[in-house]
Amino acid sequence: MSDILCTICVRGGSKGVKNKNIRKINDLELIAYSIIQAKNSNLFDHIVISTDSDEIAKVALKYGGEVFFKREAELSHDNAAKIPAIRDCLIKSEAYYNKKFEILIDLDASAPLRSSLDIIKAYELFKKENKGNLITAVNARRNPYFNLIEIYDNEINTSKKGNFTTRQSSPKCYDMNASIYIFKRNKLLSSNSVFGSDTSLYVMDEKTAFDIDNELDFEIVEFLIKKSNLKQEDF
Repeated sequence: MSDILCTICVRGGSKGVKNKNIRKINDLELIAYSIIQAKNSNLFDHIVISTDSDEIAKVALKYGGEVFFKREAELSHDNAAKIPAIRDCLIKSEAYYNKKFEILIDLDASAPLRSSLDIIKAYELFKKENKGNLITAVNARRNPYFNLIEIYDNEINTSKKGNFTTRQSSPKCYDMNASIYIFKRNKLLSSNSVFGSDTSLYVMDEKTAFDIDNELDFEIVEFLIKKSNLKQEDF
């Protein structure tokens, strides 16, 4: 049996897009994309859903997600951090299945443009680099050393100091796309940070930069999914 746990942590109180996690894109509820991708990766025996919403739980069960607890209110409010919810899901899953999971892979339901192959490749990189955790990102379209600006001391300046005359000569930067998180068990239980020297980076296709936080994001993701015309077995 696999010692890798898949978690999908979703709240019911989305503000940017009402009921976004069960809103349909191309005839599938948003959360269904992540569940199907996890199943198609063939990495997991268990795909556990952490949610405070009975409606989300019902939809998740329909597609093969496992829901055996309801997330507490203190882990579900607007300002609640994600890592404590993931950690809570690991602890509850180990108690429920009477099993220790050495690795946890969390999929963000707001990022349906990944594929099961992305999950597999991210996991392969994680194993190869043997670090405590992995995050995913895309190549940044704006560089803080060159064309991101801020105002300080009443002057407009680049966000990061440096004398770079072209974007190409600036340090390489990435946009975190919050699509896939991978943790070793001990790292997840002992730290609230996903950044550092013990972190791997898996770079994904530029289109995966679009995760759904507002109605415009939803329209863009819906367009890209319909344009690709993928069947569920292709996820």
